[in-house]
Amino acid sequence: MEMQEKIDALYNVIVSLETREQCRELFDDLCTRKEIEKMAERLYAARLLMAGNTYSQVIAQSEISSATLSRVSRCVQYGKGYSRVLKEDI
Repeated sequence: MEMQEKIDALYNVIVSLETREQCRELFDDLCTRKEIEKMAERLYAARLLMAGNTYSQVIAQSEISSATLSRVSRCVQYGKGYSRVLKEDI
């Protein structure tokens, strides 16, 4: 199986989940606690950026590095995922 097929299989599993508990159980099995925390921090930073906060404000309110915040910011500006899942959250 090629890597893209493996990645697609992962996405299929994620979209098949029906409850937050199922999601929590899967991510607890797939990721370390630190990896989950880092993903959650990126989502939080994206929310703050989308709400109009500056880099300095986001760094002060979160535990994200400036390098990671730069990547999150590019994704907020040019990506598709954050804007689709977070726009109603602001």
